[in-house]
Amino acid sequence: MRLCFITGCLPILLNLARGSNEMKVLAVIGSPRKNGNTETLLRAVLKGVEAAGGETEVVRLCALRIQPCIGCGGCDKTGQCVLEDDMQELYPKILASGRLLLASPIYFYGITAQAKGFVDRCQALWSRKRLLSEKGEWRKDPTRKGFLVAVSATHGERVFEGAILTAKYGFDAMGMGYGGEFLVKGMDGRGDMAQDAATLTRAEEAGRKFMD
Repeated sequence: MRLCFITGCLPILLNLARGSNEMKVLAVIGSPRKNGNTETLLRAVLKGVEAAGGETEVVRLCALRIQPCIGCGGCDKTGQCVLEDDMQELYPKILASGRLLLASPIYFYGITAQAKGFVDRCQALWSRKRLLSEKGEWRKDPTRKGFLVAVSATHGERVFEGAILTAKYGFDAMGMGYGGEFLVKGMDGRGDMAQDAATLTRAEEAGRKFMD
């Protein structure tokens, strides 16, 4: 993919942000396990999102080639990441979405490596926001929101704290406010979530409310 400098690239990305659709929802799955507890929970949330009129697109990070941020500072002057991989396809999807759901199981009191790598690569979007702000061209859209869906095996009192903080600042880099979360503890075995009909019903309702 061709990369461009601030004079050519940022106005294009700005137009994408201004053209974001409140009903367009990007769901990002950070679990390395396909159809696991996290994905089952997310699907229930998305059912509610779609019932409320949301147009959903699901991205499974483990199926993509996304390199970790290398801290090179390449995005500082352009607002554009220099790493050419599948993340380049996600940037415009993020900017065009009015809602974003980040779903991840909890690994050692945080989100997965796949989910964290995705968030880290959104440093380019933070740089873009800063550059546009300096030019007086950044306008925050209060309707754009991010939502965290997370599942833990344990019942630790603070088990979700790290994930929530990461999600909040990640969404901020994407130009989104924090819309809330749906968190479930005690899902240790494979298939546990699919057996919890009450929680899935509550998740569906949370998806509806997320579109308010």
